[in-house]
Amino acid sequence: MKIGIYGGSFNPPHLGHLAAARAAAAALGLDKLVFVPAGLPPHKELPAGSPTGPQRFAMTRIAADQLLLPEVTEVWDAELHREGKSYTADTLKEAARRWPDGELWLLMGTDMFLTLHQWHEPDRILAMAGVCAFGRSEADSEAVFAPQRDYLSKTYGARVTTISIPGLVDISSTRLRAELAAGAGREFLPEAVYGYILREKLYGTNADLKRLTLEDLRCVSYSMVYAKRLAHIRGCEEEAARLARRWGADEDRMRRAAILHDCTKYLSHEEHLAICDQYGIALEPLERATDKLLHAKSGAALAKHIFGQDDIYDAILYHTTARAGMSLEEKLLYIADYMEPNRDFPEVGELRRLAYSDLDGAVGMGASLSMQEMVQRGKELHHDTLGAYEFYRKGT
Repeated sequence: MKIGIYGGSFNPPHLGHLAAARAAAAALGLDKLVFVPAGLPPHKELPAGSPTGPQRFAMTRIAADQLLLPEVTEVWDAELHREGKSYTADTLKEAARRWPDGELWLLMGTDMFLTLHQWHEPDRILAMAGVCAFGRSEADSEAVFAPQRDYLSKTYGARVTTISIPGLVDISSTRLRAELAAGAGREFLPEAVYGYILREKLYGTNADLKRLTLEDLRCVSYSMVYAKRLAHIRGCEEEAARLARRWGADEDRMRRAAILHDCTKYLSHEEHLAICDQYGIALEPLERATDKLLHAKSGAALAKHIFGQDDIYDAILYHTTARAGMSLEEKLLYIADYMEPNRDFPEVGELRRLAYSDLDGAVGMGASLSMQEMVQRGKELHHDTLGAYEFYRKGT
């Protein structure tokens, strides 16, 4: 099994890191790609005011998740828990114990590669792992790599692979932090990482979470879910906007509802309950026991109390169950969530037709489909779904 170890301060992790990791994983045929945020980097001090170790770990986890390779990628906190400077030789020793049958490869950029012989115990490093170095810009070329590759091979018997990545995002962490503090730099970051930075007010961003632009709200929401959910959230947003235009609802409001509707989807059961308790949301026994129902309650609470979105509270609150006598916004989010373009089930074509010709009929059909699914799975039906079915089936 080939294992790539990609270390760094990741302060913050940016698109260049991800492009390099993806290219190295493909070039080496890696079975596992392990990101290792440094605790105390040996070659430089972390700048004053840097995020904490757990915050850098969280950003790196979010960034790695954007690669959509859950069976391959991992973020390892070995250096954050180790006292003293984060020497690569010690990390590789731990990695060899953790993956005793693994073939280790150390991934690094040009600058690190050219100074590798000056690191702490380079002989141990090169005895334990091969090296894959990647160019951070188009200026990096074979002329830069070749002398160091030859030197390491001859001096240490090193296994070295070098790759160039044309068009790779080329920005230093120092410059990126300065741009973020000045209100710029977001184009160098995955949206979800930028959203985490806004949520945690890192690098001097200091965003008011209750007054975010639509673009910033989107990033913040993306930072709270796994990347595999983003296609659904984007699809739901665009469907909600189309439905708003068709039925005369406020498009901006529907976009915000769709952006936030699943923001707590991946919280633990205990976290859902804690949010509902904190914000006084009364839960019925079925809701208290069911995460699929709970995420609508906790998501609505955060939308209102953390993000200041009072006007979409009910739409998010009932987007899973529906209910009798729904507002226009509630209907639109419920249907958009149900039949956005990524959904694929036998009845979805008819549901889409109804959504643009008979909105109440579409809600009734959605409730009917939900009831059928619950019966087939032997699950208890929520009374609001039954109420929606009866209300919209009768056309009242």
